[in-house]
Amino acid sequence: MCCATAPSDSAFLSSPFVFHPEGNECINANAKYCGECIQAGAKCGWCKDPNFLKQGETVSTRCDELQSLIKRGCSDAMIENPHGEQKTLKNKTVTHRKKGAEKLRPEDITQIQPQKLSLTLRSGEPQTFNLKFKRAEDYPIDLYYLMDLSYSMKDDLENVKNLGTSLMLEMSKITSDFRIGFGSFVEKTVMPYISTTPAKLLNPCTGDQNCTSPFSYKNVLKLTSDGKRFNTLVGQQHISGNLDSPEGGFDAIMQVAVCGNHIGWRNVTRLLVFSTDAGFHFAGDGKLGGIVLPNDGKCHLENNVYTMSHYYKLSDNNIQTIFAVTEEFQPVYQELKNLIPKSAVGTLSANSSNVINLIIDAYNSLSSEVILENSKLPEGVTIAYTSRCKNGVVSEGESGRKCSNISIGDEVMFSISVTSKGCPKQGKPEIIKIKPLGFTEEVEITLNFICECECHKDGIKNSQLCHFGNGTYECGACKCNEGRVGRQCECSSNDVATEDMDRTCRKDNGTDICSNNGDCVCGTCECKKRDNPEERYSGQFCECDNFNCDRSGNKLCGGHGRCECRVCICDTMWTGSACDCSLDNSTCMASNKQICNGRGTCECGTCKCTDPKFQGPTCETCPTCPGVCTEHKECVQCRAFGTGEKKDTCERDCSYFNLIKVKDRDKLPQPNDASYPVMHCKERDANDCWFYYTYAVNNNTEKEVHVVDTLDCPAGPDIIPIVAGVVAGIVLIGLALLLIWKLLMIIHDRREFAKFEKEKMNAKWDTQQMRFADFKKTLYTRVLSISSRIQAMDVKLLSFKVKIPSTKVLSRLWSIPNMKENDGVIVFNELCYQVSDNCSIYHGFGVWGTCGGIYIISFCSFTSIMHHATTASVFLLTLMIYMHLLYFRCTGYSMCIYF
Repeated sequence: MCCATAPSDSAFLSSPFVFHPEGNECINANAKYCGECIQAGAKCGWCKDPNFLKQGETVSTRCDELQSLIKRGCSDAMIENPHGEQKTLKNKTVTHRKKGAEKLRPEDITQIQPQKLSLTLRSGEPQTFNLKFKRAEDYPIDLYYLMDLSYSMKDDLENVKNLGTSLMLEMSKITSDFRIGFGSFVEKTVMPYISTTPAKLLNPCTGDQNCTSPFSYKNVLKLTSDGKRFNTLVGQQHISGNLDSPEGGFDAIMQVAVCGNHIGWRNVTRLLVFSTDAGFHFAGDGKLGGIVLPNDGKCHLENNVYTMSHYYKLSDNNIQTIFAVTEEFQPVYQELKNLIPKSAVGTLSANSSNVINLIIDAYNSLSSEVILENSKLPEGVTIAYTSRCKNGVVSEGESGRKCSNISIGDEVMFSISVTSKGCPKQGKPEIIKIKPLGFTEEVEITLNFICECECHKDGIKNSQLCHFGNGTYECGACKCNEGRVGRQCECSSNDVATEDMDRTCRKDNGTDICSNNGDCVCGTCECKKRDNPEERYSGQFCECDNFNCDRSGNKLCGGHGRCECRVCICDTMWTGSACDCSLDNSTCMASNKQICNGRGTCECGTCKCTDPKFQGPTCETCPTCPGVCTEHKECVQCRAFGTGEKKDTCERDCSYFNLIKVKDRDKLPQPNDASYPVMHCKERDANDCWFYYTYAVNNNTEKEVHVVDTLDCPAGPDIIPIVAGVVAGIVLIGLALLLIWKLLMIIHDRREFAKFEKEKMNAKWDTQQMRFADFKKTLYTRVLSISSRIQAMDVKLLSFKVKIPSTKVLSRLWSIPNMKENDGVIVFNELCYQVSDNCSIYHGFGVWGTCGGIYIISFCSFTSIMHHATTASVFLLTLMIYMHLLYFRCTGYSMCIYF
């Protein structure tokens, strides 16, 4: 808390008011009445409350920014703050039509929208509207061909004679409504530009050349849609001659522009093709021929012939000019093009043979760009353009006036802002026009200006409130008549500075007039203004101000009140000389809804803890209480090591303490080293590593954590011996299992062999009485027995077929020794086996016979496919040997029979 101090520069700079170096335009205007105030700027308002002014304040203090007026006690209803507006008076939509559609009159085609607006402008407040432009499909075109007929253009004339029909054909691809006209020029018809001798006036050419008389300009053919008539009339033209190199073409251009009725111009696209192989006269050249008066800009055609060639002026009349000139004069006309908006320059061949392509290219170039221009603006009015062209291109400034690369049917938008500064003379409405160059359509804008407040209408002239009728009472203040001054116009301007009046401006009969903070006007103190418009003197003797009050946190009245006559008037819930003591206990409310956790008192919005173990803004922090380590474990872990459950939200959830890293545990703060309690913590992370830290709240109520920057992790197991032991154990177990399996198989095979031997010894076959069904059953039993042996060798029986052999086969079998006719014989074929998981297939044919039992004689053809050839071969060889041995024991030999 501070005491009141004398004003100083630093005190002024630390004022809560925003001070702009350029000043407050409302206060700087020093407005004496409402109308003058609102013209100072768009942010300015006028307080018309009669009781608004305090003692010592001048009438001009009624004019201020809106927020400042409200803060000083002026209600919204008593503030005059008029705003501008805009009205659309004509808004015909742009035309949507295509070539070949119903034909429209040119005046029925709209390419610009809106067409008429009314804007009401307040000073400094822009009014913005959108203007749409669409290049209409099948828009009519008028083209006037203006040709130089001096002698050097003789060969060009021959090519132009057929221009009409050819150009009509090409232009029909662009528009169905095309008209063409023709005019010619030579030179000013005075010396020294032509020879004025009678003979030369009749035929200016030399030798046997037949030339027509020199002339300034002729309108040969009015605009027409008849291309053949163009060819006919142009074919009747003759070359003329002159003395100097420059030609008088600009006299002709002027007449083409202003003689609309003679030429036949419509309110459509107007093209003027200016064809020449020479330069042009410059301003002042006419003085050589006695031409001293400027062109009057009027039409001077008599019988379609220009009669006033001693006048000269170039003017734009919504005509787009195409300069078709020879290559020699390209640089000159390029410079001229830069001075004439919406004009183009094309290179004309020596004999004008390329004139059609030149015209088409120039037209496409001109029509693909739209440039907005406006008429002359009233004083104080400015206009700004922003273009929104194709492909989302946005431009401002001068580039905001135009859009390029516009095709037929494209729409572009312009945002146009109109702003006024102050009021024009007399405040009368003004009209401005905006139009695209080269087009006859335009937007007409009526500008109305707000020069007075609404309360001005209710003003009372010669009001008794203004000292017996010495002024007009309007908008809460007196507007004094001429020669009267004072807040109520009570003084004459001649009696302002007198000793008697000064006496009333001294406080307590002191020597200081208006406390040296103002001037005595008409016996009343009018306080001075300060550099910072937000700082004011006030009071009957200007003894008060609003900037010399106590400060807190370098803010006047702590930022929670206003300064009135050097005393802080605090806001609600604040008190103290600097309004720095809060009466709101919510900042002292602990999480358990108790004031200061029940362990302190709330003073000026801050807890004063009465229990020395507790700290913090709400006396809830206890650094030495149990559970502190666990509470802060996750945050310490994520901030110190980047691990833990809160590593992804660390910055958001764990920035409430200052982290200090130390190298080892000896560097951690000790309880006896600090003037505040310190808690030592030891916690373990998910990897069973220990980390050590301390938690404390220092004397500035800041939370501090000191942490050892390395983890204490237990040594890990020796991996190599463990892995080696596991591998060795697996190998030994595998070998043991293999030995056991081998032993079991040997025992099983021996049992099966013994069983087989027993059955062979006990077998008694009565082949004569054995029925075929019993034989077949026995055969299947044997086959299945062999199949089980095959499967024991990791072989899978896939298919098996049994059939009774034919008589022919039987006869061959019975021819075998020891085989008799009544021996039961069956043949099996197409045995298919699969070894392991890959399909190694074996096909074979075998014979089953009887010889004291049923035995396999042999396998006679087999095929090995794909993998496991070695395994299959071993298996087959073993099976063959086994079967041969069985048979050999019975017959004494082995035989293989093929079928």
